[in-house]
Amino acid sequence: MSLEAFAVSTGVVALGEMGDKTQLLALLLVARWRQPWTIAAGILVATLANHAGAAALGTLVTRWLSPEVMRWILGISFIAVALWMLKPDDAGEEVEGAGTGRWGVFGLTVIAFFLAEMGDKTQIATVMLAARFDAPVVVTAGTTLGMMLANAPALWLGDALLKRVPIAWVHRIAAVVFLSLGVAVLLGLPG
Repeated sequence: MSLEAFAVSTGVVALGEMGDKTQLLALLLVARWRQPWTIAAGILVATLANHAGAAALGTLVTRWLSPEVMRWILGISFIAVALWMLKPDDAGEEVEGAGTGRWGVFGLTVIAFFLAEMGDKTQIATVMLAARFDAPVVVTAGTTLGMMLANAPALWLGDALLKRVPIAWVHRIAAVVFLSLGVAVLLGLPG
């Protein structure tokens, strides 16, 4: 179960982040400050903090609700995220012109990414995955890896990657994955 939770968490977040506002934020930050390692470290810290909290919430929810209620909530939530995946995100243009101030590039990245993930589809997916698998540490590790897999290439490859990968198709594939998870949960299928 832990390997499955890790693999599913990594895959859905990596797909879900392609073309997401946080990936666009990574592009903006590296274009502005040209410090990919510092920005990557900031993304990692922000994601660990944000997704650990989301996974903890998902685990608590499983203790408050009956398995039958959780099955319906999770199934419908996965389907809702599938539909949400089809709506493109906007870039956070307001960050581009901002100075780093006393926080430096690392601090700015941590704050910007933490806030950008609040209520984002991958944060909500992290809550749902932790509730589904009841493995908050494994889910947090998987979702964090997925976030890094989606954002790290953007730091080093920049918009060249985005020009080669049709984002609309990546969003469609991620939507199919979430839809499949939702239907499987509603039907009570294992996994």
